[in-house]
Formats: sequence, C-alpha cells, structure tokens
Amino acid sequence: MTPVVWGILVYILGQLAIGVAVSRHIETEADYLVAGRSFGPVLAGFSVFATWFGAETCIGAAGAVYERGLAGGSSDPFGYALCVIITGLVFAVPLWRLKLTTLADLFRLRFDASVERLAVLLIVPTSLFWAAAQIRAFGQVLSSASGFEIDAMLTFAAAVVIAYTMFGGILADAWTDVVQGISLIIGLVVLSWMVIRAEGLAPLTSLAPGSLNPFGAEPRPLLAIVEEWAVPVVGSMVAAELVARMLASRSAAVARNATVVGGIAYLFIGLMPVALGLVGASLLPGLAEPEQILPALAERYLPTALYVIFAGGLVSAILSTVDSALLMASGLVSHNIIVQLRPGLSERMKVRIARVGVGVFGVVAYLMAIRAERVYELVEEASSFGSAGIVTVVVFGLFTRIGGTGSAIAALVVGVSTWIVGAYVAGFPYPYVTSLAAAITAYLVAAVAGSKATRTLEPQSA
Repeated sequence: MTPVVWGILVYILGQLAIGVAVSRHIETEADYLVAGRSFGPVLAGFSVFATWFGAETCIGAAGAVYERGLAGGSSDPFGYALCVIITGLVFAVPLWRLKLTTLADLFRLRFDASVERLAVLLIVPTSLFWAAAQIRAFGQVLSSASGFEIDAMLTFAAAVVIAYTMFGGILADAWTDVVQGISLIIGLVVLSWMVIRAEGLAPLTSLAPGSLNPFGAEPRPLLAIVEEWAVPVVGSMVAAELVARMLASRSAAVARNATVVGGIAYLFIGLMPVALGLVGASLLPGLAEPEQILPALAERYLPTALYVIFAGGLVSAILSTVDSALLMASGLVSHNIIVQLRPGLSERMKVRIARVGVGVFGVVAYLMAIRAERVYELVEEASSFGSAGIVTVVVFGLFTRIGGTGSAIAALVVGVSTWIVGAYVAGFPYPYVTSLAAAITAYLVAAVAGSKATRTLEPQSA
C-alpha cells in the first residue's frame, strides 16, 4: 500500500479509538441518541457543520460543478447552507423546548403513534440515502488513493463506517466532528493554496462561457429553478440528523446559535470545493469520474505528506456525516417503533437494539451505494423522498392547531406518493414542488373535512 493509504488507515483507526473510548460512558438510550443533552456551543456548532459538510460537497458538488459550472452548486453548498440557517432560526428553539429524543417524537406528541410510525417509515429511507452517498464517496477517495476498484473500496468503506458508528453514539460522533471539522478545513485550505501557488489565477480566465452563472447558461422556466432550490432548502429543513444536534444541545439558545453558525461556516468552507471544481475543469479536463476531481487535484498538486492531510480531511467529512445518518435511522426505528411497542425494555437493551440497528442499516446503505452511479443522485434522493409531507406536518403541527391525525396521515401519504409517481412513473417536470403542493393541500383538505387537533404539545420528561 502507498503511504497515503497507510495515512488514511491510521486516521480511521484514530476515529475508531475515540468511538470506543466514548462508548464506555454510554449507559442509557438518551446518552446514545442525544448525549444527555450536553452539547455546548463549540461542540454543537462543529457537529452541525461537520455532519452537514460531507461527501455531497467535497465529492458530489465538486464533481457537479466540474461538469456543469456554478449551476452544479445550486444545491450544495448554497441551498443546503440556506436550509441549515433557516432551520436554526425557525425550528431550533421550539423543537428543543419539547425535550424530544428524535424528530419522530413530535409526530406522536402532536398527533398519535400511527403518525409517528408512518413518519419513521418515510424518514429512515432519507437517512439511508445520505449514508449511501457518504459510503460511495468514501469508496471514491480510497479508490483514487489506492488504485483499487471502486466496488472493492466501497466494501471496505462500509465495514469501517458500520464499526465506527456502532460504538459511541452521538457523543462520540460530536467529539470526532471537532477533529474532523478541523482536519477538513486544513485539508481544503492546503489544497486551495497549493493550486493557486502552482497555477496562479490563470485557470479562471479559461472557464467555459456561462460556467459562473448559478442558474445555468441556458434560460430555464422559473419553476425549474424553484424545483432545483426547493429540494435542498425545503427538503432537508427538518432532517433528522440536523434536528438531533439541536436536541442534544444543553439549551435552546445553544441549539439555535450553533445551528446558524454551523450553516454560515458550511457556506464559506463549501466555496472551496466549488472553486476547485470550477478550475479543475481546465486543469484536469476529461476525467472519467468527475466526482474524483478533488482527489485528482490533490494527487497532482500536493506532496505525499500534504496529500495525507488532505485525504484525512476528506475522510473526516465523510465519516462525520455517515455515522450521523446511520445513527438516526437506527434511533428512529429502535426508539420510535421497538421501544414504543416494548415499553418495559431496560436502558441497556435499548442501547443494544440501537447498535444492532446501525449494523443492519449500514449493510442496506452499502447495497444502495453499490447500485448508485453518482453521489449527487443519492443526495438529491435523500432530500426529496418523503420530505414534502414531513415538512408540511412538522410546520402545521409545531406552529398551529390546524389539523389532527387524519390531516397528518393524508399529507404524509399524498406527499410521498405524488413524488414517487412524478419522479418515476409519470415523469412530472417538477416532481418535488408538485409533491409539496399536494402535501399541503391534502393536510388542509383533511383539516376542513374534520381532522381536528386533539393534543397540545407539552415537553417530555427529560
């Protein structure tokens, strides 16, 4: 193996060691899923940034910008950064005050257990799409560094990620996020500086015409632009992984401020992969795998020692997102379905079930990553699947007394059904906007038809 591969392996083992060390302090389900609500501003802020800043930016968005110019970055980092900031400003405080363990708890408290379970069935696939995107990107990085086939590296990547996530829960996730966030920033700054040092600003003068237009070189209908931005901004607005960081914060103010700061950091740090993807089109034209543009630039412009730093930062971004996605998928099923059906389980058994769930969902995400062709397509699926109904129900349920169980079920079912039909069967030109409008309409129609709110939101016991 090359020195770079050895460096990456040492880095990964270090992350595993942190997970094992923190796991010794986990005694209850709340410790595992929300870290006993102990996150301070630094830990919460780094965790928001590192969790969100993953493969979709460093691998997916950089590759999309390489192919399409700045229009390829409309979702990431611009759309997702806006999403995180809005979520912090609007949702963080009211969600934290409810003392939830997972986002799905809101559906049970405001509606009933049937809505909670339906929501879990829609949220879990989203987390799996996110996890699959990270695993595929991990495989891309390892393949670029080692020269082995991507499928073989995907298998190794999945094994590492599953083991890494099972141990420490969200607290280990957050502490490694600090290390990972710092490593990522250093890696991107080093690579950007070395490219500028070697090439100056000359690559900017050779950019393709229209590549700096964030809406694309060709005129498009307004609804097409709205669709492209609605997927990242609305589709991930109440993503379970992001909500978990808010719920784990030690106060409502920390939850709000850390999320907003994390979103701002996401935007500014995310501009580096975007810029590298832009200039990479002229520096390394004709790549067979556009999503390998950042590793390819690093291999060309960085000496071995600096390449190890960059590769460690890239692996950081991936690990910090995939562990969160697998943890949320497992936590939703274990806490909101299994534990609700078996209320007498001990805390030790609850943690064990959550850990087993991480392993099961890790295998599922691996199989999804093997079948996908692009990281970016997995990310878009993650933001689109079922999210129209989820966002609709959260907004109406959290901020209004409009609608009850019938309204929630109608919005969830109609939202996901419309998106599936629009995206895969009928070929709607704007499937996400259509599904969002359908979900809102279904909720309101059911409310008018007699689905009334029967519950008042009250904080759960901590």
